[in-house]
Amino acid sequence: MPRKLIKRHLPDHHKFREHKHLKRFGALLNDPNIWHLNRRSVSGAFFVGLLCAWIPVPFQMVIAAAAAIAARVNLTISVILVWVTNPFTMAPMFYFAYKIGNWVLGGPAHQFSFELSFDWLMGELGHLWQPFLLGCFIMGIISALAGYVTVRLFWRFHIFQYMKKRRARRSQNKEAV
Repeated sequence: MPRKLIKRHLPDHHKFREHKHLKRFGALLNDPNIWHLNRRSVSGAFFVGLLCAWIPVPFQMVIAAAAAIAARVNLTISVILVWVTNPFTMAPMFYFAYKIGNWVLGGPAHQFSFELSFDWLMGELGHLWQPFLLGCFIMGIISALAGYVTVRLFWRFHIFQYMKKRRARRSQNKEAV
């Protein structure tokens, strides 16, 4: 079952509940729906986590955690999936988002050379922010929907395989008797 596969790789939720900084959230973390591993909870967590991964702000994990609690989907998976955008993948992902946004807006390709300075950031941000944010929104929705549908299909496929094996065992046991 997918539940066993996922549970094997996730940390124990009791550790999260007992963490000294997370105890202040008390009742919010006691909702059993945010810890369950079922088709709805895991697919929803993929949606939330992948959507939040494309939000270009620091502390995406906090946004993903709040959204997971509000949507009552698996908190751990939502927060872990935000790390799709990490220091190694962030630059290519956000550049691709900018290109997608620029293509949708039909704007001219803005040539720029990167400098690590506040002046460069403020000067270039005026040209880049609209296509960049639109691209992040589009890619967030597309990846979130793709993750949601993929998990739902994978879960269904896994259940059909399990039922097929179970039927085969039952028919084998009946023949043996």
